[in-house]
Amino acid sequence: MSRKGKGKGKKRAGISRESAAKQIQEILFNNPRLGLNYRQISKRLNLNDPSEIQMISEVLEELSKKGSIKMVSPGKYSAKTPSSRYITGTVDLTRMGYGFVSSDEIEDDVFVAARNLKTALHGDKVKVLLYARRKGARPEGEVVEIIERWRTSFVGTVEVMPSFAFLIPDNKNMPFDLFIPASKLNGAKQGQKAVARVVEWNPKSKNPVAEIVEVLGEPGLNETEMHAILAEFELPYNFPEEVERDAERIPGDITERDKRERRDFRDVPTFTIDPEDAKDFDDAISLRQLENGNWEVGVHIADVTHYVKPDSLTEAEAKQRATSVYLVDRVVPMLPERLSNHICSLNPFEDKLTYSTVFEINDKAEVLNEWFGRTIIRSDRRFSYNEAQDIIDIGEGDMKDQLLVLNRLARQLRERRFAKGAFFFEKIEVQFDLDDEGKPLGIRFRDMGTSNQLIEEFMLLANRRVAEYVGKILKGNTFVYRIHDKPDPEKIDNFRHFITRFGYKLPQDENNLPRAMNKLLKDVVGKNEQNIIETIALRSMAKAVYSTDNIGHYGLAFRYYTHFTSPIRRYPDMMVHRLLTAYIKREDPGGREKYEKLCDHSSKMERLATEAERASIRYKQVEFMMDKTGQVFKGVISGVTEWGIYVEIIENQCEGMVSVRDLTDDYYEYDEENYCLRGRSTGKEYTLGDRVDVEVVKADLQKKQLDYRFV
Repeated sequence: MSRKGKGKGKKRAGISRESAAKQIQEILFNNPRLGLNYRQISKRLNLNDPSEIQMISEVLEELSKKGSIKMVSPGKYSAKTPSSRYITGTVDLTRMGYGFVSSDEIEDDVFVAARNLKTALHGDKVKVLLYARRKGARPEGEVVEIIERWRTSFVGTVEVMPSFAFLIPDNKNMPFDLFIPASKLNGAKQGQKAVARVVEWNPKSKNPVAEIVEVLGEPGLNETEMHAILAEFELPYNFPEEVERDAERIPGDITERDKRERRDFRDVPTFTIDPEDAKDFDDAISLRQLENGNWEVGVHIADVTHYVKPDSLTEAEAKQRATSVYLVDRVVPMLPERLSNHICSLNPFEDKLTYSTVFEINDKAEVLNEWFGRTIIRSDRRFSYNEAQDIIDIGEGDMKDQLLVLNRLARQLRERRFAKGAFFFEKIEVQFDLDDEGKPLGIRFRDMGTSNQLIEEFMLLANRRVAEYVGKILKGNTFVYRIHDKPDPEKIDNFRHFITRFGYKLPQDENNLPRAMNKLLKDVVGKNEQNIIETIALRSMAKAVYSTDNIGHYGLAFRYYTHFTSPIRRYPDMMVHRLLTAYIKREDPGGREKYEKLCDHSSKMERLATEAERASIRYKQVEFMMDKTGQVFKGVISGVTEWGIYVEIIENQCEGMVSVRDLTDDYYEYDEENYCLRGRSTGKEYTLGDRVDVEVVKADLQKKQLDYRFV
């Protein structure tokens, strides 16, 4: 959402239903004495297309039925009063202490001065009283109720005074230090990293009162800092003892009954392909040629739900974690190590229980038949991606026949997927070379080779066909889908405007967007602007989430899609296994509401895990640059704000900031629409995507922040 008011009379490339709903409510709210019909509102939105005008009529009726607006006479609508003076939304707190509240009930973010936040913090869900709005001004208001705290625990550094202490939070969005009574230090010492929980906050007091709940250790140590990152996002870094004991009690033996009840693939050539440092293997592929000349491809997935029972402590912990977390130097698994690395992991030369999708595929990579069910396999070979890539490249090596056939089929699946409108997003992945103490010695980028694509295509195939089986063939049954909505047209328009500065174009035709976007992403490969364009392109897309309400996966161009292939590290895959089993056995798995709540929780935990991973990367990048102060690097402007310019060094993607106060040659003003800072006197511009030379001025590990200056 923009924090600036939208100009009236602005031409639009199109309007989505969601955007229309927000803008209708905004128009009615700003004109409380008027009753407006769909034609009057369409005129105010500068809409002339008959289909869009018809949509406005439909949206008005929908909003009225939901109670968001009211019908004052047949065909005429107005804002609801007096409750329309209040909105519910989420706080975005700035480092200056004031905040903005974003809400589905109003188009623009609502400005809230620091004195009117009433102790509301970043991420809190609040009720806001809106002030009377001056013409052309942005909406303003005050927090009248904190409905739900986003968090009550904070990570920071302890500052001990003679009779009390403070915790100085690491989180930039927390502008208040936490007051710690001496009796609540719980062993924390001066300068240590710790976790504190807020126990009281009187609105008349400047600082919240808190207690230390965990001492993390001395700052600067790798173990302390990684634990601090996990604690910052309220993610665990070890398992409770009772969960470990529960996992130890799970029998790992494969019984004769297990073997009899499953399809046996132990004599079929089978292998895994994973990263070099992987310790858990949750997917394997088998291949054999059938008598009719077609290929039988088995995608075999660790049968986690055979071992983890719904009413167990291990299940409850996996449900809460929802995902494994991948930091720079470690994996924090969703399941205890006994399960993730041993019992469930598809280690080579061991009999393993699996849940499989088995396909009969012809030489054109067309699926002729499919089967879903429980199996037993024995992997013949564990490949790293590099090992498999070498065999594909030279055509020689272990299991070359299987790898080459599967690679040929995967290429056809991939080409067909892109032809149907899938997006070609392959973001560069940063990897670190670390010493024994976790110190970064070097930074490199992981390439996405054909061996990666081979695995990706068959995992996508398995995920898609399982979702199609339940959603398309069984129809109407509760299921867990991985969904991805269409992008907001306004974000695409902004992206379209942004890439023109590099000489690229994106056509207006929405139906041609995937093909045009893919061409752009291929054109930028190897260019200095590749990473920044890929990053902004991703930001313009909607976020993929889990849901029982299937709307398809726009980015993959799949009408039905789910996550079936990684139950060791994702809880939604465990749900999918259980739901599929229930439908195969013709059992009722339970109501949709339960699964929708689990989907929401899993999506939230996935976001937190991603943010923690990025934080660990930022920390290691700052640590890597510690001994490079004074050195000059070539970079690209990766972000522009009113307080500074972010620059990403091309050779290692380490991002730092040039502060506005260090730009002493002019007074620079922020132009949000054009992603730039512009000198008032000289007209000189610093724009997103510009190539610049920067000197490293400072590397602050505590703040995970790099300071640069322009050379």
